[in-house]
Amino acid sequence: MAQPPRPLLVIYTGGTLGMLPSVAGLVPGGDFGSRLTTALASLPPARQADLPAFELIETPQPIDSSAATPATWQGLARLIAEQHARQRYAGIVVLHGTDTLTWSAASLAYQLQGIDIPVVVTGAMQPLEAERSDALDNIEAALRFAAEPMLQEVAVCFAGKLLRATRARKWQTQAADAFNSPNYPPLGELVDHRPVLYPSRGLAEQQRGAPRFELPDYQSKVVRIALWPGIAAWQVAAWLEPAEVQGALLEVWGGGNAPDDPELLGVLARASGEGKLLVALSQCPHGSIEIGHYAAGRGLADAGVLCADAMTPEATFTKLVHLLAQPLDHAERRQRFLTPLAGER
Repeated sequence: MAQPPRPLLVIYTGGTLGMLPSVAGLVPGGDFGSRLTTALASLPPARQADLPAFELIETPQPIDSSAATPATWQGLARLIAEQHARQRYAGIVVLHGTDTLTWSAASLAYQLQGIDIPVVVTGAMQPLEAERSDALDNIEAALRFAAEPMLQEVAVCFAGKLLRATRARKWQTQAADAFNSPNYPPLGELVDHRPVLYPSRGLAEQQRGAPRFELPDYQSKVVRIALWPGIAAWQVAAWLEPAEVQGALLEVWGGGNAPDDPELLGVLARASGEGKLLVALSQCPHGSIEIGHYAAGRGLADAGVLCADAMTPEATFTKLVHLLAQPLDHAERRQRFLTPLAGER
């Protein structure tokens, strides 16, 4: 006798999707399981009938995602790893606030490398019970994608699009179609309420083998510095010189350029020489960078700054946090940053 299909697991962490009104404004609400059951009952009967079965758990303290930290990413990844080890679930859906959704999703991708089931992260721009809310549509789409066995990675599902977690960015502050993938095509889309995965874009073919989960203890030892015209060496030094700082994301100009300022470049070189992991990313959201293509970027390469190519800021920052949390020497960290771990480059 055939075994019934395994259910999905839905993890509710908070965010706008589950918020309720209060005297102070919208706040994360509880009892989300019964609220979701009520909302799903409003779907047309045919869509209700073929929706994947699921079980739901809530994190102990649902939050506004603006309060998320690297420790939050770490706790969520460990929860998923524990549930994955049970081999009870065919896929996992994470319900998350949109403000830092792509940060959490990218971090999960690095911590859950090689995962062999779908992990789909979604949220909403409006609370579940709000008029014309996008929450129910996003949850339904995420459930359908999470039941697709060919999806074997962490992905973001929003407004009917499925995006790689390490390539997604929040693109709009109010529009329902709030997320984009500027430098990698979508993994799939919902067509007539059916999930469609695009061949050859997923990680299932690229990351064969058993899951290689890495669940280190995260600490925030990375800074993010966006260059501006007239930035001075002392300003960069104020960010990089503290002993607590172990890495930095430098948002440079265009295709990989920075001021030809010997003092500023000297600050970068000293930090790199001290074993701090420095990475350059363009302030332009589209396209890649090539440090040293222009003479104005040659100094970055000479200072030991690595190139993030076409990675997103979220994927770059979370990768730095991930690598710096592990017992690796400086040379291995540099090499691993330049190596694709979860389809981020």
